[in-house]
Amino acid sequence: MFSLVELEAAAAEVHEVFAATAAYSWPLLCARTAAEVWVKHENQTPTGAFKVRGGIVHVRRLAEQGLAPNGLISATRGNHGQSLAFAGARHGIDVTIVVPEGNSREKNAAMRAFGARLIEHGQDFDAARAEARRLAEVEGRFFAPSFHPDLVLGVATWALELFRGAPPLDALYVPIGQGSSICGAIQARDLLGLKTEIIGVQAKGAPTYALSLEAGRPVTIERADTQADGLATRVPDADALAMIAKGAARIVTVSDDEIAAAIRAYWTDTHNLAEGAGAAPLAALLQEREAMRGRRVGLPLSGGNIDLALFQDWVLKN
Repeated sequence: MFSLVELEAAAAEVHEVFAATAAYSWPLLCARTAAEVWVKHENQTPTGAFKVRGGIVHVRRLAEQGLAPNGLISATRGNHGQSLAFAGARHGIDVTIVVPEGNSREKNAAMRAFGARLIEHGQDFDAARAEARRLAEVEGRFFAPSFHPDLVLGVATWALELFRGAPPLDALYVPIGQGSSICGAIQARDLLGLKTEIIGVQAKGAPTYALSLEAGRPVTIERADTQADGLATRVPDADALAMIAKGAARIVTVSDDEIAAAIRAYWTDTHNLAEGAGAAPLAALLQEREAMRGRRVGLPLSGGNIDLALFQDWVLKN
């Protein structure tokens, strides 16, 4: 999909905006998991999630090529939209974001604060995406998908930083929403010639990629039943699926209860707040604790943007 030279150039673009995020091995987390765990703190980016890396690279390309003269539009549950709004503001590109009805109030507020026009439509992400595509035609806007080569290139920079900054990793757990993060990690690993096992993580209530791998073809599910909004995908991307099938060792599915426990573990062991998708890799590692005992494992804390109300109702009361 891209070369190491292109990946390093994308990292330089990202680092014009913010420095590489930290990767720490937290002793209490290592004791809890019985592994040497390296946490990549993507919750410390300017938008609180890894997605901003893709937005920086993708929107800069759009601006340079003049591909969004009437602005751009996309659909999101939050972090992708924040990344586009953040990058759009830097390049003077008008951004419209469509979110599902009842979407995270705090993520909605953040997108507006970054300058996006926000539209609520539909019951889930996939319905919002269909509306965004319709509005792109009506308003003459560039439709920015959630999975695109520029997005994968941009988000792959977190994996490049981790692989080069941490000791050699035996395994790396990566959450899967639309697939840009795990595909970026696979590409970065392969370009660096590493043997790190990459393991995808999905919610048990939204296992579209896990089911697709089993079936050998894209499988759409009727409902994404999880409180981890970054994992709430019903329709897999065919290109992402092909890359995951080729480069990932397996996909682990975790329950919302396991994710809530992982959010609490991050707080008690590191005093970092994780959103559902951000904590899912830790939940998967805890599920596979015995198999990973004594190994060196990477975990991207891919986002920390959880609503206070959701945190109280889901995590603290669980």
